[in-house]
Amino acid sequence: MTESTKEIGRKIMNQVMGDGYAESKDPKRNDFNSALFDYSEEVCFGRTWSRPGIDRKQRSMLNIALLTALNRPNQLKHHVEGAIRNGCTLEEIREILLHTAVYCGLPAAGEGFKIAEEVLREHKLLG
Repeated sequence: MTESTKEIGRKIMNQVMGDGYAESKDPKRNDFNSALFDYSEEVCFGRTWSRPGIDRKQRSMLNIALLTALNRPNQLKHHVEGAIRNGCTLEEIREILLHTAVYCGLPAAGEGFKIAEEVLREHKLLG
């Protein structure tokens, strides 16, 4: 029996975002938002994150830049954590964010640095 796209997505979501992450979202699921939860699990993680071509570290690096550009602080925090799990170093995260200052603007990069610093401190990677 093969895994469904949703099962693959939940597995990858837990690998990227941390053990139990997908399950922690289940209590928030309801009739209104379940379509969005399914989309995230099936399309975002089950189809996109599972594709060959670029590895998870590269996907994490892209997400840091994209979420900084879009000013999505909550998602950025989760994806900085994921980037650490996927092997991104403090130096790489810093350089990604510095690069966003040029192409997305200093205010966006400043917020990105602030969020990344919180996560890095939580993971004891920054004093």
